[in-house]
Amino acid sequence: MEITEKVAYLKGLAEGMELDTEKKEGKLLAAIIDVLDDMALEIADMKADQEELYDGLDAVSDDLEDVEDAVFGDDEDEDEEDGEYEEAEEDEDCYATTCPTCEETIYFDESVLEDGEVVCPNCGEKLEFDLNGLEDADDEPEDEE
Repeated sequence: MEITEKVAYLKGLAEGMELDTEKKEGKLLAAIIDVLDDMALEIADMKADQEELYDGLDAVSDDLEDVEDAVFGDDEDEDEEDGEYEEAEEDEDCYATTCPTCEETIYFDESVLEDGEVVCPNCGEKLEFDLNGLEDADDEPEDEE
């Protein structure tokens, strides 16, 4: 039995009891039943909205799954692709630093290093790099043993 049906039953009981709505108790009971009726209708509307949201979420989830399959391939090829991705990642230079403000490790590539600055994605702190000393060190020959 739904809440709206239960409230309708209470209304029927109140009418069957022939409550005198002119007296204090009768007014109170009638007002309580009216509030219960309003609440039951609101709950029914929310349930309908929730079901609609669930249906929409299922549709979005299905669409996302299709996009993931298109971008990353099927689940069967997942292990192979992960290995290829890791190898490709190793070919690129990757740098890391620690943010002095939040102590979060920040990873970035050569292009960010050339810009000379990076913004911490965690706290927004702007970190600047001075590469002048590094270029001179790269030009010096290493001692051979």
